[in-house]
Amino acid sequence: MDKNTKEQMTEEMADVQLLIGKILRLGVMISATVMIIGLVLLIVKGNGGYPNNAFPTDFSQIWAGIAELKPYAIMMLGIFLLILTPVLRVVVSIYSFYREGDNLYVWITTIVLVILGISFVFGILR
Repeated sequence: MDKNTKEQMTEEMADVQLLIGKILRLGVMISATVMIIGLVLLIVKGNGGYPNNAFPTDFSQIWAGIAELKPYAIMMLGIFLLILTPVLRVVVSIYSFYREGDNLYVWITTIVLVILGISFVFGILR
């Protein structure tokens, strides 16, 4: 590799690291905002929108509850977005390691992503 290629790679990796930081910050801010909206609705409505203070446990219930502005459904969306944030970081990390040419970490991070995906599937099937 010549000097210019190394400098470009270093700059690109710095940009990717900044992107990862922005993704994490933005994900937390968005999920917190959604949670606050749900909390405000809970305070205004006086209940979570479900009988016996139950809450939605699957995506169809969450989406239906969001359409009806049910506070617990909106708060569950905020939790889902918060969980999704580090998963997105893992995806960006795979790209970053690939661009660096670090195949070992590409494989390790891909395995982590697959494990996360499997855990989500088992969580949904449960």
